[in-house]
Amino acid sequence: MEKIEETLFNLIEKICTTEEIKLSDIPCVDLYVDQVTTFFNDKLQNLKRDDEDKILTKTMINNYAKAKLLLPIKGKKYSKDQIILLSLIYNLKQILSINDIGLILSPIIENFSKDKDASSNLEKLYSTFLELIKPQSNEFAQWLKDKIKLVSEGDFYTKDKNDDYTILILIVLILINSANLHKRMAEKIIDEFFKNKSQK
Repeated sequence: MEKIEETLFNLIEKICTTEEIKLSDIPCVDLYVDQVTTFFNDKLQNLKRDDEDKILTKTMINNYAKAKLLLPIKGKKYSKDQIILLSLIYNLKQILSINDIGLILSPIIENFSKDKDASSNLEKLYSTFLELIKPQSNEFAQWLKDKIKLVSEGDFYTKDKNDDYTILILIVLILINSANLHKRMAEKIIDEFFKNKSQK
């Protein structure tokens, strides 16, 4: 189990040191779609599960535009605001449906047609999001390490107490349960505050 525990701790370290796209990373000039996909695939390459995976493609961007998750494109170029929205969409789509993402982002997008400060407000929202998630990585790492130790030291097994596969299955189940709790809470917030608002 010591070897597996060491490997798991290394995986935790790898996951928790991956950084999001910072505001300072985003070019000040507008980008064509190929430049946008290259930017995302380069900046977030550590988030790929497999080397051949793509973080963002033209098709994805077109689908987001059709679903009205993005501001209208001007002159086939994407602004800093568009890049921020794409980064938010990338985070949200790991868990939520396109429909739910639309409910969340629609107030932001609608503000651009009536609020001259909409762009700076979007930047502030994004920078605040990045600031708030900083400690989450450390909290997650400590939480998972505690769970791993609890499982590896506990007497949870019917047959072989040292069954490594049983330990790994339990850890996966714990992670999925935590993810499900977070997902359900996010969906409840969307249903209570965003879905009802869009139906009024």
